Amino acid sequence: MKKTTQTPTPAIQYAIVPKDLAGHLFEVTLVVANPAADGQLLALPAWIPGSYMIREFARNIVQIRAEANGKPVALTKLDKHSWRAAPVTGALTLRYEVYAWDLSVRAAHLDQTHGFFNGTSVFLRVLGQEDGAHQVDIQRPADPAAKSWRVATALAELGAGRYGFGTYVAANYDELIDHPVEMGDFALASFKAHGVPHDIVITGRVPNLDMARLQADLKAICETQIAFFEPRSKRAPMERYVFLTLAVGDGYGGLEHRASTALICARADLPTTATPKGAEIGEGYLKFLGLCSHEYFHTWNVKRIKPAVFAPYDLQTEAHTSLLWLFEGITSYYDDLMLVRSGIIGEAQYLKLLAKTVGGVLRGSGRTKQSVAESSFDAWSKYYRQDENAPNAIVSYYAKGSLVGLAFDLTIRAKTGGAKSLDDVMLALWQRYGRDFYPAEGRGVTEAEVEALFDEVSGFKLRSLFQRYVHGTEDIPLAKLYAPFGVKLADERKSAKPSLDAGLGRDGADTKLSQVHEGGPAHRAGMSAGDILVAVDGLRVTSNLDTLLARYKVGDSVTVHAFRRDELMSFTVELQGERVPGVTLTVTDPKKKSQRPSAV
Repeated sequence: MKKTTQTPTPAIQYAIVPKDLAGHLFEVTLVVANPAADGQLLALPAWIPGSYMIREFARNIVQIRAEANGKPVALTKLDKHSWRAAPVTGALTLRYEVYAWDLSVRAAHLDQTHGFFNGTSVFLRVLGQEDGAHQVDIQRPADPAAKSWRVATALAELGAGRYGFGTYVAANYDELIDHPVEMGDFALASFKAHGVPHDIVITGRVPNLDMARLQADLKAICETQIAFFEPRSKRAPMERYVFLTLAVGDGYGGLEHRASTALICARADLPTTATPKGAEIGEGYLKFLGLCSHEYFHTWNVKRIKPAVFAPYDLQTEAHTSLLWLFEGITSYYDDLMLVRSGIIGEAQYLKLLAKTVGGVLRGSGRTKQSVAESSFDAWSKYYRQDENAPNAIVSYYAKGSLVGLAFDLTIRAKTGGAKSLDDVMLALWQRYGRDFYPAEGRGVTEAEVEALFDEVSGFKLRSLFQRYVHGTEDIPLAKLYAPFGVKLADERKSAKPSLDAGLGRDGADTKLSQVHEGGPAHRAGMSAGDILVAVDGLRVTSNLDTLLARYKVGDSVTVHAFRRDELMSFTVELQGERVPGVTLTVTDPKKKSQRPSAV
């Protein structure tokens, strides 16, 4: 007689159902088989990995109750996101409703068109039992609008067919919340990258979607990245990967997970079969592929190679690290590099993208006041909580961090005669800190270990680069660093066009200042963000500010009337030329192509 084995029933079991599509409510049932004898503590995460801001997901719990043995159990709320259930005999059951109306990649959203959730938004954590297996039954909604819905997730199925409603399982709570779930009527396609199945899920109406092109392009990107980290074995760190994409009228964003990514994009950015064969890749589609490349690179860099404070995550409070420039900035450096190395774009188009990044960093004076290490540490209070003064006060650890990555890459290549590069540093980080992080959670890397590794791999002391460009605020001398590689960087500042040097926004039919750049004409005249422009030299301002200012020369003075709140104010503004950087990167020596980072 053949002996059969059964998988033990996990002690932590969830059931989630889209209860009210129009009311945007998920209903969650949680059964704790063996609650703590002195009363079980439960908590919902306050933030989600990859998005460094306290979001207080528990505020979306509409109602919650507990019971055991068919009787109500007292549930005491301890703070904004945690509860204690009274001691019980036997299993403890909690039932709660979650309001899901956040159309982003970070939380949960539900209506008649689709359902989406991250586990951090809906699954209460059973304190003390996070390391055991967790099971979730994803149930089909009763609403007729969802009769043809399917489920897409990278969670392991347990009795559920692929893309079906049913039971899924995770080895622990951390794994459970690291697999977002999409449900709805979505377009679906699959490809294999070095033998590993990859699914593309597109939710939202996208007429004439060219899925074949998207499959081919993503396959090229994924195989390039897999081979980058595992050049010999070409072994991916996951058994399956899912691109969960929501297409909307206007949107952009992504959030990385260990075996999937949640993306939101403008439907116009997705490829269409109406595009003529051989046409140059469009700006919108290129932006989308760059986003996919970025989030996929995170599969290695931040989901497995992690800063020490993320191993493990403390999801109830802020986890500060000065290394986000490494995990987000260097990922931003490689996302476009992978596009050119995979053959999606050529070197000229890559340099054009890079020049745009350089110009964007130079545009804000905040880069002279905050280092990328400080920007990383202050992400919780500054980068993710930007206000109208952000360009004057902070620097992006994404954008400048990517240029720091370029600076290290060019420096290492130059000092070693091309024998070493930043690629070798990333491989060393992967081999020592990332490759064996799962299934048993490994340890993260510290700032001191990062700096030591850069020195070890390159064979040179790189402390001055860290001091000046990571912990300091100096502009990176990219023109000098690129020169030995046959690339010229030029910055021809635009100066002919008269300008207020301020960001513009709309307030109904009116034009308002959204940002006032430090040292510019608007700033010197006393104008402020939020001022609503009324007139320039007596002529009404609508959406015609550039046309009005085009009548003047740089150095002319104009009278600007504007409302600040409900008070009409008058300002004398001396116009100056636009200070927008005009950065270009051009190849001067094609023979040195093989020495450059963009070489395939």
